[in-house]
Amino acid sequence: MTAASGAAASVAAAPWGADDPYADALRTGRGPLFLRRGDGWLLPLEVERWCAAADAVDLAVLERCEGAVLDVGCGPGRLVAALAARGRPALGIDISEAAVRHTVRRGGQALCRSVFERVPGEGRWDTLLLMDGNIGIGGDPRELLLRLARLTATGGLLVVETAPFDIDERIRVQVVHSSGPDGPAGSPFPWARLGTPALLRYARSTGWRAVGQWAEGRRCFAALRRRATGPAAEPAHGRAVISSQRAG
Repeated sequence: MTAASGAAASVAAAPWGADDPYADALRTGRGPLFLRRGDGWLLPLEVERWCAAADAVDLAVLERCEGAVLDVGCGPGRLVAALAARGRPALGIDISEAAVRHTVRRGGQALCRSVFERVPGEGRWDTLLLMDGNIGIGGDPRELLLRLARLTATGGLLVVETAPFDIDERIRVQVVHSSGPDGPAGSPFPWARLGTPALLRYARSTGWRAVGQWAEGRRCFAALRRRATGPAAEPAHGRAVISSQRAG
């Protein structure tokens, strides 16, 4: 099994069913919710912000988007819904059925799918979004960036929200409701945390070039463009089409 297929298997196996703590939090629209590492370390998850409408920082990111947009790990869909409300072609993908349902209720299009599985419009997306720490998906940032390069048109844009400090960490975590040791918890899955310096190091070897980085509202971002040549460069024809995505 390759690293990429291993990451895909790990993500697909993550228990994001109807009764997991994440789905419960989306139903209520509030936390507390955390990622818990094996040693008990906790990372708070911003459920209330994710379930609210896109804020000013989000909207500034969306202004940078070009053409058809794929939101990878769309969560409850605030960004997809905001793009749809502006008449912009956009699709969200997420492995949580609860998140996909939430996105659709908000007026966005979304599929319950791992980024490592077949995605509609492969090689034709103009912009990819990787927000809210989703560079951690699969626990292997290099393999994720290679996969994203295969989804994007040559010259396409990738906007990544990074940790607000210099970190390059690969861990196994659980989603938990409570900061205590005995609260409800999902099964462990691989995750990663990257600051901008680490992201840019991975980008250089995975078919991306940096075109911008900024911080706003205590959040940090980097913009990358897919190079015409590189480990993931493949020919693509046409542009991503949104109207029939839900059958993809």
